[in-house]
Amino acid sequence: MECNKEEAFRAKQIAENKMQSKDFLGARKFALKAQQLHPETENISRLLSVCDVHCSAENKTFGNEKDWYGILQVEQTADEAFIKKQYRKFALLLHPDKNQFDGA
Repeated sequence: MECNKEEAFRAKQIAENKMQSKDFLGARKFALKAQQLHPETENISRLLSVCDVHCSAENKTFGNEKDWYGILQVEQTADEAFIKKQYRKFALLLHPDKNQFDGA
């Protein structure tokens, strides 16, 4: 178990380095690996949230428009109250004062 914890820490460090170089897709891959190796890895869910938002922001719809539903991780058929709830959730989760990772 201790071996998995060390490998998870190493994978998390690689993910953080990739985030600093703006490679959010690669960072997400290593963050998921860290989470699989040791689910209790410190702040791994916050790191994954940042990666998910940035990966979704790269997707385009209707020409050059960003996929705002994908960024908020809601269905296009979601009602206004649910969209507002998700927005507030991400605003708190990704605020730079609460989340120290690059890209927050």
